[in-house]
Amino acid sequence: MTTVTTVNAAVPAGHRERPVQFARQVPFEAGARLFGEGRRADPFWIVRTGAVALDLHEPGRRPAAVGMLRHGELVGLSWHFPPRMGQLGAEAVSPVRTWESDAEAVRAVYAEDPEFGFTITVWLGLAGTDRLDRSRTRLLDLYAPQGNGGLA
Repeated sequence: MTTVTTVNAAVPAGHRERPVQFARQVPFEAGARLFGEGRRADPFWIVRTGAVALDLHEPGRRPAAVGMLRHGELVGLSWHFPPRMGQLGAEAVSPVRTWESDAEAVRAVYAEDPEFGFTITVWLGLAGTDRLDRSRTRLLDLYAPQGNGGLA
């Protein structure tokens, strides 16, 4: 699925290669954890192939999936925003190939190039807004009374 939040759709051509300039190709097997809630948010990833589930920790249970990321989508938003601690966890649901980027190196580049920094900030804002919208839709599907969309 191509949305405005994929790197190719959200980042102008002149800046598209810059996030992966500091990246390396990293594969994950199905079931591998990319990161967990409350951990330092560095690095971040761009999905090349496969799917990654975003999840929330539930004490005494398996993490609850709250979103799915696929080709071209950014895994990890918290690396950009202080205090740079993960708000969610992420797990490969299939074999996944990624570009893993050094967040500190990318932040250093956009500190020197405000246009690039603005581009990255807009991309992260679009990705965050899209994820909130998807979550809102799922919550409405789960909890809204059939037919009226209101609270019971």
